Amino acid sequence: MKSTLGVIFGNRDFFPDHLVTEARKEINNLFKKLQIRSVMLSEEDSKLGGVETYQEARKCAALFKKNREEIDGMLVVLPNFGDEKGVADTLKLAGLDVPVLVQGYPDDLNKLDPVNRRDAFCGKISVANNLYQYGYKYSLTSKHVCRPDDESFVRDLKKFAAVCRVVNGLKNARIGAVGARPGAFNTVRYSEKILERTGISVTTIDFSEILGNANKLSGNDRVVKERIEKIKAYTPTGSTPAKSLVQIAKLDVVLREFVEENELDATAIQCWTSLQKNYGCNVCTSMSMMSENMLPSACEVDVTGTLTMYAMQLASGSPSALVDWNNNYADDDEKCVLFHCGNWAKSFLPDMQISNAPILGTTVGVENTYGALEGRTPASPLTFGRISSDDTRGVMKAYIGEGNLTDDELKTFGSRAVAQIPNLQELMQHVCRNGFEHHVVMNASNTADILEEAFANYMGWEVYRHG
Repeated sequence: MKSTLGVIFGNRDFFPDHLVTEARKEINNLFKKLQIRSVMLSEEDSKLGGVETYQEARKCAALFKKNREEIDGMLVVLPNFGDEKGVADTLKLAGLDVPVLVQGYPDDLNKLDPVNRRDAFCGKISVANNLYQYGYKYSLTSKHVCRPDDESFVRDLKKFAAVCRVVNGLKNARIGAVGARPGAFNTVRYSEKILERTGISVTTIDFSEILGNANKLSGNDRVVKERIEKIKAYTPTGSTPAKSLVQIAKLDVVLREFVEENELDATAIQCWTSLQKNYGCNVCTSMSMMSENMLPSACEVDVTGTLTMYAMQLASGSPSALVDWNNNYADDDEKCVLFHCGNWAKSFLPDMQISNAPILGTTVGVENTYGALEGRTPASPLTFGRISSDDTRGVMKAYIGEGNLTDDELKTFGSRAVAQIPNLQELMQHVCRNGFEHHVVMNASNTADILEEAFANYMGWEVYRHG
């Protein structure tokens, strides 16, 4: 979760130079406090380590190029008015396609003399104007000007680091699609081509290969025995038969091999009904363990669903879960029930245990559905959302928002939660009118601001921010 930022200190010759020296000290102290690594010119590389001339821009760009594999984003600091061309030229010459945050210092009313005045209030507008002309996407601080020790800037910087994680993660994401989507689920259709245009790759594998490799293993194999022990350490197994536990473990071994061999960031798996009919268990436990270990996994081959899980994980640093917008909650218009058979990460289910899937069991036999997790999600903050490819229009779109998970009474089975969302009825209107899937992703955080900035500003997606 640690970030590395390239830092550009703007400077302008007819403004006081000592302000650059002060800014360097303050930014370095803040970065040390927040454990952010910096890449910046030294005071020997240019005048006070700032960027003003084209030659200084070249030096700074060369430094950034040398560290391009480590740099997650750029911070532009304006201790004074700054040279807008110097900043823009540095970014152009560096050629790094990463997010950019622009910060400007405020003036002190008692220090507007030629020796101390900054004019960064004005200079920031000029820098933004140039970045706009050059075609760069950039972020702004919540206050137009602010000092590095201002609480608002500390929040802005933390948010920006998270935006960088989301954007850089999505632009290089590798998703595994395991099997064909269930025939009855047109809702999880998606466009591989549109995803690829944004840098997101999908690696597919036929489910027969997964099941075939799993069937080559036996309960006596060392890797299977080790996996059974890890499953037991992860969750109580309840009344799961030993035979079913072996099946779950063998499947988990093969899925993890597929993930490792293809260096995947997330998976979407054909969870029913071929698995239950041809193999005899649910894959929910494996999906839960992967999601808990920051390798999000979605059921029903919902590729853009697991992509949403991955994005929220990058934003918050905590696991996500794919859920159904499943039920109304009595007559409360701002509450609803979130549900799935049982693949949520352990973080959402502190009381979980391995069980079966009663609804699915009515058609495939309950004895063939062990592996589903049962548990109730307690009260917590909630960020919800969904990424989708709108194939007919050739665009990526998303909706995001925040609410709360509650401890309201809920008598049912499976993985379950109660959500309270302001203007829920309006949200459901938007979901239905814009053709979104019945799956949504939840994360126990307040990260909608981060996701909106990453999706809309940097990814260029259509975003509806609820509420």
